[in-house]
Amino acid sequence: MSKLAIIIPCYNEEESLTISYSRTKEVLNSLDYATEIIYINDGSKDRTREILDEIAATDSSVKIIHFSRNFGHQSAVSAGIKYCNADRAIIMDVDLQDPPELIPEIMNFCDKEQANGVYCVRKSREKESWFKQYSARLFYRMMNRMSEVKFPLDTGDFRLIDRKIMNEFNLMPEHGKYIRGLISWIGFKQVPFYFERKNRIAGETKYPLNKMIGFASTALLYFSKKPLRIAIGLGFLAVVIGIFLAIWVLLGKLLGFSNAETGWTSIITIVIFFGGVQLLTIGVLGQYIGVLFDEIKNRPEYIVDEVRNLK
Repeated sequence: MSKLAIIIPCYNEEESLTISYSRTKEVLNSLDYATEIIYINDGSKDRTREILDEIAATDSSVKIIHFSRNFGHQSAVSAGIKYCNADRAIIMDVDLQDPPELIPEIMNFCDKEQANGVYCVRKSREKESWFKQYSARLFYRMMNRMSEVKFPLDTGDFRLIDRKIMNEFNLMPEHGKYIRGLISWIGFKQVPFYFERKNRIAGETKYPLNKMIGFASTALLYFSKKPLRIAIGLGFLAVVIGIFLAIWVLLGKLLGFSNAETGWTSIITIVIFFGGVQLLTIGVLGQYIGVLFDEIKNRPEYIVDEVRNLK
């Protein structure tokens, strides 16, 4: 009999956990194969840990991984995939924006398409602000233009992956993971499943603007070298402007159509421009060097404090 695992990262989700578990378990009980739920407690500071332990004490099919501190959503999903021993896994959020009632449909769709993975595409985002919706759409389209790998548009981490994809994913050593990008990079047959994204049942989003910007920069740095090419292009443009300016000043002196001594404003403008180009280029290089620095330290991606119902 094949086995399905549901991987659910949690961070300060005490308000959502009980109802999320109840709805997910009800769906899993209706399926004809073995199931398990893997909750990853990403260093929550509320009662998430206690609630998860209570659930695991009454349901042996619920596996719990407690991190020693908050390592981030992507690290939590990575841990869930690593500890998963099922044939297939569905990654979803605990806040029920990814409805567990779609699990049977996703499984049937995967079987019908004979696919290795199903990525869930948001047709709409219920009760999300105009800024959040527009910025999300802009992000995915910008990533596709900047990256060497093409990513599905308007998708999150809500997806089904089979054992073949999980095995390849677990071989990847990098720490600053952009999981939806990595899974797309792995390849195999992955197909879209369209759904209506719901509103959170409780609590607040764990991805405010500053985290979204950090998440976007991680995705860009790990999957694109185009910022370096843009920096080179700006440097080349600055050199060309400098050469033309030098020629203009020289000809002006020789032919008498300009007076360089009166060009204080233009000189300051040019100095600021060249300085900005240099700082921008150094900043882009610094970001890539920072990524290399994080990787060569070879620290673990996360630290597990304790597990429940895991051998």
